[in-house]
Amino acid sequence: MVCDSFIEFALHRAHRLDLDIEMEACDATSATLAVKGQNDLVDAFEMACSLGPYDCIILDIERSDI
Repeated sequence: MVCDSFIEFALHRAHRLDLDIEMEACDATSATLAVKGQNDLVDAFEMACSLGPYDCIILDIERSDI
C-alpha cells in the first residue's frame, strides 16, 4: 500500500460523502481509519475504498460499530 496515495484518496472520498474521518495508522500492508456518518454513505465509502486508488489494492475491509 502506498500510504500517501491511500490517505489522499480516503480523505477526498470522505469529504465528498460528507463523512467524518480519522486516519489512525497506515503502513505498507494496512491502514486503519475511523469513519462516521450516515450508514448508506459509509457503505458507499467502503465500496470506494474497495475500488481504491490505482496504486493501492484493498483486499479486506473490517468494519465495526463504535
